[in-house]
Amino acid sequence: MFDSVDHSGMTLDQIRIFLCVAEHSHVTHAARELNLTQSAVSAAIAALERQHDVRLFDRVGRGIVLTDEGAGFLDTARALMAQADTARLVLEDLAGTPQGHLRIFASQTVAAYWLPSRLMTLNRDFPRVRISLTIGNTSGAAQAVGEGSADIGFVEGDLPPSDLRRLVVAQDELVLVMARDHPMARKPQYTAGDYRALNWLMREPGSGTRTVSEAHLSDMGLTPDDLNVVLEFPSNEAIIAGLQTGQCAAMLSRRALGAARAQGLAIRRVTWAQRPLRPFAVLTHPDRHRTRALEALMEIVRPR
Repeated sequence: MFDSVDHSGMTLDQIRIFLCVAEHSHVTHAARELNLTQSAVSAAIAALERQHDVRLFDRVGRGIVLTDEGAGFLDTARALMAQADTARLVLEDLAGTPQGHLRIFASQTVAAYWLPSRLMTLNRDFPRVRISLTIGNTSGAAQAVGEGSADIGFVEGDLPPSDLRRLVVAQDELVLVMARDHPMARKPQYTAGDYRALNWLMREPGSGTRTVSEAHLSDMGLTPDDLNVVLEFPSNEAIIAGLQTGQCAAMLSRRALGAARAQGLAIRRVTWAQRPLRPFAVLTHPDRHRTRALEALMEIVRPR
């Protein structure tokens, strides 16, 4: 990925290395991600510090942390790399056929149950497009698109106001899930008191599932603090496994529960309150170049 370190002046490679080390707070971990030797990463940071007579990191044990000067340089470095990536995208786009590198950040439910078939269509129709997919939660996707580390984001639910463009491409629904042998699994309706009596597994704050779950609780006159939340998990799969082994309940996407009945789980669509619906949406940055590769994916996912 990086051929050499230029000691005559600041290079984009040095900035990229600086950002990766800052993210990991560890030279070895950054070197592994960058496919460089540890000594090459250390040399790049040392050259950058020497060229500009500034200390960017303090060495603490086996890790390193940003100095005040390094932290002050962080946003500028990110902005510089975003501009460089935009220049690269423009050059790649001049060929006319969708190609180049498309960086996607998708929240978990979208990435696992809705997006894969559409990415396979993109790969089939435009094999020269190289796809990178990062999976996290909704807030992480919005941050990545906003900072420029992702070209496009796929999220669940609503977002706080921002400058990002947002296009709804599908709908999803949350349902109440628990083991079929749970004492409350056959109730025809649920009250706020029933919710308080249940043990709950919940997705982590920042996830689309958590946001819509909290909106549903609000419809019931509740907040998460009113519930007995046993554990928070960072994935739907972890919650499903927890439901199978414990007498707990959860709110999950219907799309994540295709085989749930075979796994011994009872699925209840909400009829005792407003149905907890949420959109799947695409996020793009209004000020960044939209490549032919990005437009090709947008055409595939755009609702008909």
